Amino acid sequence: MRLLDWRVVGHLFLRASSLQRKRAILTVAAIAWGTVAIVMLLSFGEGLKNQLMKGRRGMGENIAVWWPDETSKVWQGLPEGRPIRPRMDDITYLRGRMTAASGVVGELTSWSSSLTYEQTTITGRVTGTNWEYGELRHHFPQAGGRFFNANDEREKRRVIFLGDELAEEIFADVDPVGKTMFVDRVPYLVIGVMQHKLQMGTYKGPDEGGSVIPITTFAAQFGRQQLTNIVFKARSAEDMPLARDQFNQALAGKYRFDPTDEQVLGLWDTVEGARIMSNIMIGLQFFLGIIGALTLLIGGIGVANIMYAVVKEKTREIGVQMALGARGGWVTGPFVLQGLTYTLVGGGLGLLTAMVMILLLGLVPVEGNAALEFLGKPTLSWQIAFATAAVLGSIGILAGYFPARRAATVDPAETLRYE
Repeated sequence: MRLLDWRVVGHLFLRASSLQRKRAILTVAAIAWGTVAIVMLLSFGEGLKNQLMKGRRGMGENIAVWWPDETSKVWQGLPEGRPIRPRMDDITYLRGRMTAASGVVGELTSWSSSLTYEQTTITGRVTGTNWEYGELRHHFPQAGGRFFNANDEREKRRVIFLGDELAEEIFADVDPVGKTMFVDRVPYLVIGVMQHKLQMGTYKGPDEGGSVIPITTFAAQFGRQQLTNIVFKARSAEDMPLARDQFNQALAGKYRFDPTDEQVLGLWDTVEGARIMSNIMIGLQFFLGIIGALTLLIGGIGVANIMYAVVKEKTREIGVQMALGARGGWVTGPFVLQGLTYTLVGGGLGLLTAMVMILLLGLVPVEGNAALEFLGKPTLSWQIAFATAAVLGSIGILAGYFPARRAATVDPAETLRYE
């Protein structure tokens, strides 16, 4: 279109809008409401996805957990039903044969130890493990504390690291770090308290309710060498299949059982679980997007109906314009521009309203509220904003195009029938 055509279209659009203010306001409000709905739905879905992924990482990333079991197959003349019971020194053996793993640790667990500080005594879970466990299982200490190190493990030091909920239960308002407590009447120095974390996966109970000591110290106090379970971390998610195969081959080679025996080698692969969760969240976001898009589509249909009504009301005027030689673009342009403007203005107001609501909801504290902590806070991403803008633009163009096409096909002679 030429510059003159654009000026004419703009003039006709402004004139039509000024004569239909109430209708324009209602149309913009409908689009704004639909935009708020789709943005909030997708933002809550994004916030829930981020929170679930954060909770999944609370136990550690790219890890697998194995528990001892019995063989279910005959192997090299040995019968089925043999118990496989790895010991502490198997951790060094496995590390030397699992090149695809960045960490391998063993765990010894006491489920009902007596934990005492001054007059407070509770029954709690104590885990003996290797010093790499802290990084591997995301036991990050609060300020002023630490996780135990290689020297603590090598020298069998009586040091203990507490989950944050357990520390609060035993010490209440007292800072535990540097204090001496008793584990089954044996004194231990508290060296750290775990930072609070969201944890969706667990295999012994939430980490916040447990305590950890060096595996050598545990063995010396409790007189146990057989491992409760083994945890290893793949170098990357892609390396997990290779790490699992190396684990199977190494353990089967030492204890002489079939490396394909699924009963004895069944383990929890968190990488596979993460993949399933990711697919579920994609499906959830897609579902929420469809609901929001349909809500917005209702507003778009309202715009189209209004534009059709405008075309019908202005039939005689359109006929006169065309009879006087008006260009086709002068007739169709104002309708397309009107529909697109109503949609984009309503969309802009709705997006701004949704952003303010998301900002205010982000200020609501979630600590201490399990439901809010699980759901997370709504999050507006660039992908959501782009998708909303694309839907709005498409609806605006379509809502103005079809009424405009009808206006362009009006026969000037037929317009005389309309009053």
